[in-house]
Amino acid sequence: MSGDGFGLFVFGCGYSASAFVERLDPAEVTGVTTRSAAKASSFAARGLRPYTFDGKAPGAGIDAALARTTHLLVSIAPGAAGDPVLRQYRDVIARGCPKLAWIGYLSTVGVYGDHGGAWVDEETELAPVSVRSKERVEAERLWTLVAEEHGVPLAILRLSGIYGPGRNAMVNLREGKARRLVKKDQVFNRIHVADIAGSLALLAGRKIGGVFNVTDDEPAPPQDVVAHAARLVGAPLPPEIDFETADLSPMARSFYGENKRVSNARLKRLGYMFEYPTYREALEALKSEWASHK
Repeated sequence: MSGDGFGLFVFGCGYSASAFVERLDPAEVTGVTTRSAAKASSFAARGLRPYTFDGKAPGAGIDAALARTTHLLVSIAPGAAGDPVLRQYRDVIARGCPKLAWIGYLSTVGVYGDHGGAWVDEETELAPVSVRSKERVEAERLWTLVAEEHGVPLAILRLSGIYGPGRNAMVNLREGKARRLVKKDQVFNRIHVADIAGSLALLAGRKIGGVFNVTDDEPAPPQDVVAHAARLVGAPLPPEIDFETADLSPMARSFYGENKRVSNARLKRLGYMFEYPTYREALEALKSEWASHK
């Protein structure tokens, strides 16, 4: 991607990280981790080098792969016991990895907490509400220390609600899972997975460190997105459901406890051009997915 010697290692090659990996030549990837043997086989079939890692113990062969790595991407969420990558590989990454030149960490805009619908940017004081967001704040802090110890730039990408092929309002409509939950003045940002990959390509390619909100241009009420998707494909419009009386899991309800508009201006100042600046362009492009399942 950035010339001879580029080597990416990915801890947690799930939906978001895979979108970036798919843009690379397999020869540019020193390894990817997964917890699933089936996914490991799928990665191997694509010419990648998969390693099994569940966070509970070091994975066979990972140390050797890290020794060849120039760019490290971490896409595994922390938990009550902390960051699983740091539990197993903190010292290796901080003091080893002789070729390491850049670290990327996929975080969440949840670290900002609730701002009553006001705008936030990367300078906004962090005020996480949920336990998972508090764990992310701590993980960001610890990865910052590791990067400083090694002397490499760390890019923290704070992602909003992720969607794209296979994960979007049209899929929910087709599967009968779409709901138009209505909570007064509630808005969310979202981000197409292609723009996560594009942002990573820019930041990793130029070895840029810092904190970046990777999010779209238009915070919008979630029910509007569902309605727009339904109109695009001619699907029945799900009825509106009042949030206060809706039957929701505690986790689903907790997402609505945070209301903010997230600015992506810092990323744009680097010259990044969003492929899908709002949900409208993205859903238009995803219409073909709906048609292929009819």
